[in-house]
Amino acid sequence: MKLDKKEILKALETISVSGEGQNMIESGVVKNVNIFGDEVEVDLTLATPAMHIKKRAEVDVMKAIHEHVYEKAKVKVNVKVDAPQKKAPEIKGKPIPGIKNIVAVASGKGGVGKSTVTANLAVTLSKMGFKVGLLDADIYGPSATIMFDVERERPLSVTVDGKSKMKPVENYGVKILSIGFFTKPSQAVIWRGPMAAKALNQMIFDADWGELDFLLIDLPPGTGDIHLSIMQSLPITGSVIVSTPQNVALADAKKGVAMFQQESINVPVLGIIENMAYFTPAELPENKYYIFGEKGARNLAEDIEIPFLGELPLVQSIREAGDIGRPAALQNDTPIANAMEEITKNVVQETVRRNENIPPTEAIKITTMAGCSAVKK
Repeated sequence: MKLDKKEILKALETISVSGEGQNMIESGVVKNVNIFGDEVEVDLTLATPAMHIKKRAEVDVMKAIHEHVYEKAKVKVNVKVDAPQKKAPEIKGKPIPGIKNIVAVASGKGGVGKSTVTANLAVTLSKMGFKVGLLDADIYGPSATIMFDVERERPLSVTVDGKSKMKPVENYGVKILSIGFFTKPSQAVIWRGPMAAKALNQMIFDADWGELDFLLIDLPPGTGDIHLSIMQSLPITGSVIVSTPQNVALADAKKGVAMFQQESINVPVLGIIENMAYFTPAELPENKYYIFGEKGARNLAEDIEIPFLGELPLVQSIREAGDIGRPAALQNDTPIANAMEEITKNVVQETVRRNENIPPTEAIKITTMAGCSAVKK
């Protein structure tokens, strides 16, 4: 018997794939029908990889052809699965008008000097001519008020477009908001996640930040609820990871990188900074003692293929400067200031590289000219 392709297609109109509202022809499941004498080859493309649905489709095709066309036909069914890839929804926040770049500074582990690095990064950016803000998001251990010598200050209330907003406290050219402004030095912040998130949202969206080239966010150590709240609230431009060279800190730093690189978060990691890289005593300025290990963060950056932004030594003056509320990078032409300037330039360059991958209508472009940096829309 000579088989007719039209009859076969008509037979296939009598069946459908499980879960499809239309028959196999209307839904486009049947991609091709070839006839070789009494042999029929049917190519199907399904949107689900489920084995029982594939088997059912094969059986239904054979049965339809045997019942409606020719019961002795030799039927071969080729099934291909073309399931659409499920993409996890990205956590996106709403932008703050006037703020061009938002950089989150994080560490997987506490005690590695993340807040100290953030403070010095902020003042160095300001020295380079950028308009800078710092949000101390470490709700349970705020330190920005101490490091910027503004413990006794309080944000003022200002009216902007008919709405009452907080005016950040400013020092050393950096606008600052911290939960430390609203608690007593001896008062512990004992809040559950939702309360902490609400406080952060108020400092982010109920504040008059004005025009900023960079808003630095000093995140709490670890990876948790506060981090997710921040990334749900704001479109973070990129993140910077701070670590010491020791293995226990590097293991947590790696988790911090992994958090930002999760598909649902998808925040670019601008790079890693190694703090307390080595100790140099004042009486032996040429000597370097690698107390916590040597080049651990640099090696980690190479292993996981993220930029290494630079290193800072373990120096007493950095701690002293932070304790008296005058970040060490404020001084000019010192080893600390020079190291911090190099790190900051690398952060700016990585931000440039990150923004160049975004369409011009969405990106903020930063250009560096002869050591003088400027931010452009």
